[in-house]
Amino acid sequence: MHLPPIGLGTMGIDDPGAVETSLDVGYRHLDTARIYDNERVVGAGLAASDVPREDVTVATKLWVDDLAPDRVRPATEESLDRLGLDRLDLLYVHRPRGPYDPSATLPALDALVDDGLVSNVGLSNFTVDQAARARDHLDAPVAAHQVERHPLFARNDLLADARANDYPLVAYSPLAGGRVGELPEVRAVANEHDVAPESVAIAWLVGTDGVVTVPKASSRAHLESNFAAGDIDLDADDRARIASIDREQELFPE
Repeated sequence: MHLPPIGLGTMGIDDPGAVETSLDVGYRHLDTARIYDNERVVGAGLAASDVPREDVTVATKLWVDDLAPDRVRPATEESLDRLGLDRLDLLYVHRPRGPYDPSATLPALDALVDDGLVSNVGLSNFTVDQAARARDHLDAPVAAHQVERHPLFARNDLLADARANDYPLVAYSPLAGGRVGELPEVRAVANEHDVAPESVAIAWLVGTDGVVTVPKASSRAHLESNFAAGDIDLDADDRARIASIDREQELFPE
């Protein structure tokens, strides 16, 4: 599956205007989830935009209490209704927890693909072993794996696994909850490029082969700044400086 390098993460966005503005800026990937409680907001912003629906990848996620096989289809139909869509481009298993059973849950997602309700199936917050089991039970290819990734936390085993199995790693929380602006290594690179530290964090991610990212923003200024970060070219020294950060601070552990 082709995903744009920089999409819009929507957790916490409650204004359809922010979604509409993101599309006007140039975003073509909208990432939401049932647990964010804003699928209607994302759908309204998409509907208000002049950008054709077929040009936008819309992704949402099944929360853990929707992973029993008899809940997969009803929950997906409820998300489609809230989004105002008749098809999802990408549907993730948000976390492999609760009633999740790969041998039962994943065939229910395959049925959604077969019936045209979903175009692609993704994983989110899986371990390497869990992802391998998922691939064993899915007929549809895994289209993406969304995980927390930023300069303070990077599971390179998950990136290697995604590369080996030919799907992108989608980095959420790329700005580490605002902490990237406090990191001297990131600030030093930002000063050299005359950009914000947040832009460096995004550029570092999308400059990594096989990684795309979904930063959240709501104001036009921040949407434009995040989107423009894809044009920043970090050299080997820049990347080595960021790689030297030896802390691992996961913001969203199990």
